[in-house]
Amino acid sequence: MARARTPFRAPFHTRHHAPQRTPFRRSRPIAACVAALALGGTLLAELPASAASPPKGHDVSSHQKDVDWSSAKAKGAEFVYIKATESTTYQNPYFGRQYDGARAAAIIRGAYHFALPNKSSGKTQAAYFVRHGGAWTADGRTLPPALDIEYNPYDSKKKCYGLSKAGMVGWIKSFSSEVKRLTGRRPVIYTTAHWWNLCTGGSDALAANPLWIARHDSPDTGALPAGWSYWTFWQYDNRGSLPGDQNLFNGTRAQLKRFARGY
Repeated sequence: MARARTPFRAPFHTRHHAPQRTPFRRSRPIAACVAALALGGTLLAELPASAASPPKGHDVSSHQKDVDWSSAKAKGAEFVYIKATESTTYQNPYFGRQYDGARAAAIIRGAYHFALPNKSSGKTQAAYFVRHGGAWTADGRTLPPALDIEYNPYDSKKKCYGLSKAGMVGWIKSFSSEVKRLTGRRPVIYTTAHWWNLCTGGSDALAANPLWIARHDSPDTGALPAGWSYWTFWQYDNRGSLPGDQNLFNGTRAQLKRFARGY
C-alpha cells in the first residue's frame, strides 16, 4: 500500500506500482496491546502487560505473486489481507491462488480494495469489490472487507483525487454503506493520519469502522486519524520476515478469531 513518510511528499508504493525504498525500522519494540480494540462496535478491555504478543500478519498483492503460505505460517503469520481489486477496472490475477492458499495454510485471510475515488462512485466500487473477492462469511477464517484509501498514486498533485473534503467523506460513506449492505460487515479502513485529516478534514463520520493504521513508528506515540482513539490493525513496515507489508492485530489470538466471526 502506498504511504507518505512526510507531509506533501509524493507517495511510494510497496504493493501496487512502486519502487523499493530503504526500510523504516520501528522506533521501539512492541509489547502487549496498549489500546482498546473495537470488534464491530464491541469494546474490548486493555490487555495486561503480561499478555501474549499481538498476532502477527501481513498484506500482499500481485507483487508477491505465488506466496509460500506454509513458510509464512511457519514464520508466525496468523492473518493476511490480500488485494482483490482497484477501482472497477482491475482484479489481482493472483488473488484466487493467494486467497485459497492462505486458507489452506490456516491463516485467517481477508480481501482489500484500492480506492480511486475520482473514477467512479463509492457504491459502484464497493459492488465491484464484493463481486470480485470482497465478500465475507462468518466462518472464523475470513476477515471483514477492507478499503485502502490513501494518496493518489497516479497524480501526486491531486492527493485527494480532486474531491472536496465533504465529497471524500461522502464517497467513503457510500463505499462503506454498500459493503455493509452486501456483506453484513463495515469495511476496515486503511489510511494514514495525514491523508485522512488532509482529505476528509478530520471527519469522524467513519469512526464506527475498524481502523487499519499505516505508520512506521508506534501508533501509540502520535495522533491517529480523526475520529479514532484506537487501531485494530497496524501496518508498521514494508519489509520483514513475512511476504509484503508487516502488520499486527491489536488484541489476542482469541480476539482475532472473534473479529473474523463478527463478534
